[in-house]
Amino acid sequence: MKNKFYAYIQHLQDQICKGLEKADGNAFFKEDLWTRPEGGGGRTRVIENGTVFEKGGVNISAVHGKLPDSMQKLFNVGEADFFACGLSLVIHPKNPMVPTVHANWRYFEMYDEHGTIINSWFGGGQDLTPYYLFEEDAIHFHQTCKTACDKHDPTFYPKFKKQCDAYFWNAHRNEARGIGGLFFDYCKETETFSMENWYAFVTEVGNSFLSAYLPIVEKRKNLSYTHEQRNWQEIRRGRYVEFNLVHDKGTLFGLKTNGRIESILMSLPPHVQWVYNYHPKEGSNEARLIEVLENPKDWI
Repeated sequence: MKNKFYAYIQHLQDQICKGLEKADGNAFFKEDLWTRPEGGGGRTRVIENGTVFEKGGVNISAVHGKLPDSMQKLFNVGEADFFACGLSLVIHPKNPMVPTVHANWRYFEMYDEHGTIINSWFGGGQDLTPYYLFEEDAIHFHQTCKTACDKHDPTFYPKFKKQCDAYFWNAHRNEARGIGGLFFDYCKETETFSMENWYAFVTEVGNSFLSAYLPIVEKRKNLSYTHEQRNWQEIRRGRYVEFNLVHDKGTLFGLKTNGRIESILMSLPPHVQWVYNYHPKEGSNEARLIEVLENPKDWI
């Protein structure tokens, strides 16, 4: 399974990078191959200063070795070996009318002293973070997520949508990071759902990513915007940074397993603002966004 899934995310990385480069029309991803001293490595691809995308990364990695003490405590296990691979992406557009997007699909295995798999699971999801709310974009993104889920189990979309709203919650701000999407983790084999079934589901979601995001990019990338709207985008990006550094499990896992810091922090935007005690004007489009972030809604 680990070889099968790693081959899949290598191919998916190629497809997503090609799709984003085409949408930008000017910038290309730069590739950076790296190795992890304790075992494994990855292929980082970053796009910067494009016509559409100010900064973005589409990264894959496959790491293995001894499970660090901090992770042993998290999983409530003793000494064990592990393997983890995944694709993680974050795209920050230049135009504040185009939303930031994040996605991740991953697979994890744990082994006993004989090298036998004692636990394995899939995780992942995709979510949207707009700066200005276009309801038709939110509906399109969520409908694409639901369509992918429904092919495998009609209970998946409502369940994983709810988990996404709960996970991407900036508790210290009491608001959502964005308008959600899907989030699933610890997807393990059951009597009715095999690891092959989970593989089919996760790859279905991965394959849906470009059709969920690119139509929104094409619709919004040429809209005009003001200096004030750009300021708002940078203030909201500050909330994005706060979530990633304070709450995000993937970031914390990378930091605790001696991951590659440049790849872990590629999710951070290049231009951000923290304005003291800033509140948008009542009744404005900015305030409307905050209302939705404070009270996540069902888009379908």
